[in-house]
This record gives sequence, C-alpha cells and structure tokens, in this order.
Amino acid sequence: MTPGPFRKPGAWSDASSCRAVACGGWAAMVVKTEVCAFSGSKIYPGHGITFVRIDNKAFKFVSCKVKSYFAHRWNPRKLAWTQMFRRLHKKGTLEEQAKKRSRKVQKGATKAIQGATLDVIKARRNEKPDVRQAARDAALRDAKERSRAKQAAKKVAPKPAVAVKNQSQAPKRQMQPKAPPMKKGKDAGLR
Repeated sequence: MTPGPFRKPGAWSDASSCRAVACGGWAAMVVKTEVCAFSGSKIYPGHGITFVRIDNKAFKFVSCKVKSYFAHRWNPRKLAWTQMFRRLHKKGTLEEQAKKRSRKVQKGATKAIQGATLDVIKARRNEKPDVRQAARDAALRDAKERSRAKQAAKKVAPKPAVAVKNQSQAPKRQMQPKAPPMKKGKDAGLR
C-alpha cells in the first residue's frame, strides 16, 4: 500500500488490520455498561435516560417505559420482567447452581430425665393408646375426688363469727353537692 497525501508513512490503511496484527488475533472490545436503576438490565453507551432527583441522586434508566414506571412509583418486585422480580422468585439461578442437598440430622440417643429412668420412658412410649387413656382417666378421677373432699371439708368447718356493727353506729357518708344543670340556648357553653 502506498501512503496517501494525509497518511503518515508506515501507517496502516485500515484500523481492523492494525488490531489483528498488533494483538496477535481479534481482540474483544470492552464496553462499559451501566445497570438500570429500575429493571436491572444493562445499558450500553449512547442509550438510556438519566434522571436526577432533587436530592442530587442520579438514576439511569434503559428506556422511557422504565422511567415512567419509576415516576409512578411502581414496584419492580411485582413486574415479572425485572431482574429484582427474577432474583426474588429465584428464576434462572437453578441452572447455574445445583440444589444443595440437606443432610438428615441424626437424633441423639434417648436419655433419662429427672424423675424418670430410661426404662420407664421406654415403657411409656411402648404403651398402647387405650392403656395410656385408662391411666389418664384414673389420675383425673383421683384429682376430682381430692378436690371434692377438700370442698366438703370447707363446708363442714364452722365459720368464724364476724362482729356486725349496727348500721346506726356506722359513720354516714357525706353527700357532695350536685353541679347546677347545664343551660340551653345562647349561653349554653358559658359559665
């Protein structure tokens, strides 16, 4: 190639061949992308709308549709196409991550507790339901019998005599005077 009137000698004629030769192959172009404040999607250079709020906080939106939703205070968690909705409902993460398998925790051995030995606990666990119910009913009957006996003992016991004062000797309460009745008409609220 011959250098043109505006080209320096030794310069390449087209930039693509320059990139291919200098880098030893085709290099990927790095593009600085931003993230939409509402939808979470990528915004490429030369695209998007910037909105600056009165408190000087800047929001970058991918489109006017998204800006409108933001202005009307729509919740991005309720719109199925936003990244926030997808993250909240665990969409698209299952392909990337395998589900963690939960291990079953082995229960510890049964231990004796205060007031009951291990043999007693095992015997009660292996009891049949009708035997257990019969034992519960017997215990309930005994408790009722005891309470009835207690009530009967209270009724039979003589009550101590309480000195009753004569009503004429008791001091009389002094009555407070009544407030005058409220006025009706023009002067109703005034006193």
